[in-house]
Amino acid sequence: MAIQQKLGLSQRLSQRLILTPSLQQAIKLLPLTTLELAEVLEQEVMENPLLEEIPTQEVMATDAEPAEEPKEPAERDDPMSDIEVDKFFEDYFDDSASRRTRSSEVPEMPPIENTLTATPDLYDHLTWQLHMAVSDELLLEIGDAIIQNVDEDGMLRASVDEIANMGPYAMDEVEKALALVQNLDPAGVAARDLTECLRNQLKKLGLEGSPTDLMVRDHLKQLQAHQYPEISRQMGLTLDEVSHHLEVIQRLDPKPGLKYSPNRSTYVVPDVFVVKEGEDYRVVLNDDGLPRLRISPTYKRMLDAKEGNAEETRTYVREKLRSALWLLKSVDQRQRTIYKVTESIVRHQRGFLDHGIAHLRPLVLRDVASDIGMHESTVSRVVANKYVHTPRGVYELRFFFHSGITSTMGEAVSSVTIKDRIRKMIDTEDQTRPLSDAQIAEILGQGGLPLARRTVAKYREELRIPPSNLRKSVH
Repeated sequence: MAIQQKLGLSQRLSQRLILTPSLQQAIKLLPLTTLELAEVLEQEVMENPLLEEIPTQEVMATDAEPAEEPKEPAERDDPMSDIEVDKFFEDYFDDSASRRTRSSEVPEMPPIENTLTATPDLYDHLTWQLHMAVSDELLLEIGDAIIQNVDEDGMLRASVDEIANMGPYAMDEVEKALALVQNLDPAGVAARDLTECLRNQLKKLGLEGSPTDLMVRDHLKQLQAHQYPEISRQMGLTLDEVSHHLEVIQRLDPKPGLKYSPNRSTYVVPDVFVVKEGEDYRVVLNDDGLPRLRISPTYKRMLDAKEGNAEETRTYVREKLRSALWLLKSVDQRQRTIYKVTESIVRHQRGFLDHGIAHLRPLVLRDVASDIGMHESTVSRVVANKYVHTPRGVYELRFFFHSGITSTMGEAVSSVTIKDRIRKMIDTEDQTRPLSDAQIAEILGQGGLPLARRTVAKYREELRIPPSNLRKSVH
């Protein structure tokens, strides 16, 4: 029995060595803005000698120039044949791939006054996701209470008992709401301690119950004290296996909320353009400023050569090549995913693009996820901190996601459209007799939008408009 268990563990670790870096890179790159991605790629070029930036003169060369002849399929003794390099990644060995996703017709960038924005804080980011994922009023109320008690590091600073006493709420409802908040982006948010934070991140990586997970659960203090031989002995692992799990753990974020904490104005570079061509709209990814990378042919030839290089050198080059290829593939997947999500948003929000905010449709993450065949969490990561330049201005991608109601005419109306109507009603009201929430609800109902007074009050608060008694003028 012990031998069979050892074999099972060995097989699973072998899979993780190939898949885990790719999965981690995909999750790491997806939420990044174009500027952040450029910084990551520049850093990777500095650290990995097999990656090189394509010279400017080659990037500007015409497609008519002859490209390097593709290599013959990998022979059986090729040290990289286990991941089928030539079959899947041959485009990355010259500059032909760098031209295939870049459009030669990049639209004119928007004026600088349209690109200044305040970075959304963690509270806004979590609240938006929660209201997109949950419709139950009680769970929303408890979820908001939980989010209010999350600090800037992303850690929950109130116990479930304290949250329950705020309502009072039933303990099982609090636990349910907490599980919903902890499932939001960023991974590891709303954890009650460091162990829970790291384990929640591992769970999202599909590593729940793995030796890595058990190491965090049972040996976190020993990890912090660098007691690796002791961990090796207690877990029955070799030091190399401990090192592998440690490498995964070191890639986790102990303070997942910090990236949403900066409270400053930021220059926004749109990550994607939506350009109107005739009666249709075309999606164009903005890769301006991104370094164009390829695999250095010099190092690739070191692997192809059967003699003249020490095995240690070939092993080093092989590992760096593997890392470089996964990076290039992850970047390619990121670009394709952003393109698909934006294309789906354009299909759903065609009315807004044609006619303006009054025609913005209700849209939730699930709608786009179902449309493109991806998970909601993937769509959530794509729209986080991404901006799109449209004929109607520059918007965050998440701007297009809103709940809504059905009018008495059977039409779906976005909450943004309703808020716009409420704002206009209050802007034109008699300041000596301002409209109450109940009166606004009655007027909207007469216009075919049946809203409860409580819903109107919530929308008004989100617009940061004070109640009627504070808007009343004495003149």
